[in-house]
Amino acid sequence: MLPFGLRFAVLLVTPLRQWPWLLGGELVATALVDLHTVHRGWDWLTFLAGDLPVPLTVAAVLAILRRASLRASLRTPEDTTRLFLSIVLAIAATAAVEATTLSLIHQVAVSDMIWNWLGQQMLDHYVGTLLVAPLVVMLARARPSPRALAALLMDGMLVMLPTIALLLMLARHGAPQPQLARVLALAPVLFFAFRHGWRGASLALSITSLTLATVDHSLGRPVETFSHLFLAIAGTGALMLGSACDALRRTSVRLAEQNRRLEAANRRLDRLTRQLRQAARGNLQSEENLRRHLAAELHDEFGQNIAAIQTRLKLVEGRLRSAGIDDLGTSIHAILVHMRRVLHRVMDDLRPAVLDEFGLFRALEEGPIRELLHAAGMQYTCQLHGDARLLDEETGNTIYRLVQESATNAVRHAGAGSFRFRLRIGRRHGAVLALLDIRDDGVGLPEPLPRGGRGLQGMRDRVLALGGLFTVRRESAGTHLRILLVGQPPPSWQRGRD
Repeated sequence: MLPFGLRFAVLLVTPLRQWPWLLGGELVATALVDLHTVHRGWDWLTFLAGDLPVPLTVAAVLAILRRASLRASLRTPEDTTRLFLSIVLAIAATAAVEATTLSLIHQVAVSDMIWNWLGQQMLDHYVGTLLVAPLVVMLARARPSPRALAALLMDGMLVMLPTIALLLMLARHGAPQPQLARVLALAPVLFFAFRHGWRGASLALSITSLTLATVDHSLGRPVETFSHLFLAIAGTGALMLGSACDALRRTSVRLAEQNRRLEAANRRLDRLTRQLRQAARGNLQSEENLRRHLAAELHDEFGQNIAAIQTRLKLVEGRLRSAGIDDLGTSIHAILVHMRRVLHRVMDDLRPAVLDEFGLFRALEEGPIRELLHAAGMQYTCQLHGDARLLDEETGNTIYRLVQESATNAVRHAGAGSFRFRLRIGRRHGAVLALLDIRDDGVGLPEPLPRGGRGLQGMRDRVLALGGLFTVRRESAGTHLRILLVGQPPPSWQRGRD
């Protein structure tokens, strides 16, 4: 059984340039053995017809297969399958050459007895290659690490030795069913295939075959074809199973490594996201501070100057009347009133005083947004739920700006007759949630949605800066915005209160 497998395995792992030396050495050794054992002299016909074709056939088949990307590897199930198919092809080619040689030498057709002999030879060659080739590949190309070798030895003492002892005990007492011993011997092979891959399966298979041969020899039983067939099937399945287990372990390791890399990348992205959100919050705060500063400057400078001009105009009304140019004073007064109204509107757009004086809810209910919509002849409906004191300043300012921008868009572009929104504020798991639902019954949004300007994109940027969600929904009439903002309660608020 073993010489064919040893020849196949050595040629498989050896470079092609060394094959002539290996084949030549084998043929010389075979000739010397034949010369020593044959008493009637050298038989050239027997050497040429019996000993020479098999090594050359195996070498030719392996050379073709290696050029067709055959590798000395059981690393993956695909490699293992290709190796098994290569073994079958080499054995089949050898059997065909032997059958042809026999028919040519003896000048007779190949009988059933010869076919049975060839079939037994093929099975023996397959079992021998199955026992030897994985071990040679392991020693030449895939030696186990010291840690894996220590685990193999430990499991060998814990699993293989008790199994061998049990088989020998069954053999000594004459087990009624020899097949039971073979099935029992298969258990450690499968265990080693699961635990140690194809390396463990090949070692366990070799030890198991040696144990079964010892049992058969101790009981005086002849070697049956069933024993070799059992080894062929069990060995093929165990090596395929071990190769698949190795591939799964490598895949698991790669996935774990990729998961670690993804987790590290996600942590970096989370850190960058937090930094970007902090920067965006800082920009929003700077913008609000700038708006507040500009509103204060306009109020202090332009507002006071307009008031001073109006006061002085009242002081000179008598002189203008006596001079007959009181109409000039009236026109100047009208201009100043218009300037004051425009100034108030600009200041409300920058930073409405009601937002600082009375808070978010009152600013939404009674502030400039209502005045803007009523001046445009639109119906204004607002529903406010929750406690605005839960919101930090940035979130409150963002809510006001979102409603203000939506109302401005409805007045300027939508041609709507009504504008309504609903605001709900509450706490969930230590965070403050603000859900804003804004609707109008205007002409709706264009297709595709606009991405630039200071409209929807500016609103979306404000929401994303606070880590919220911004959703635009098209409806049969009008526009529907749903916005979720998540913030932390201000330090002054009692955190235990709902």
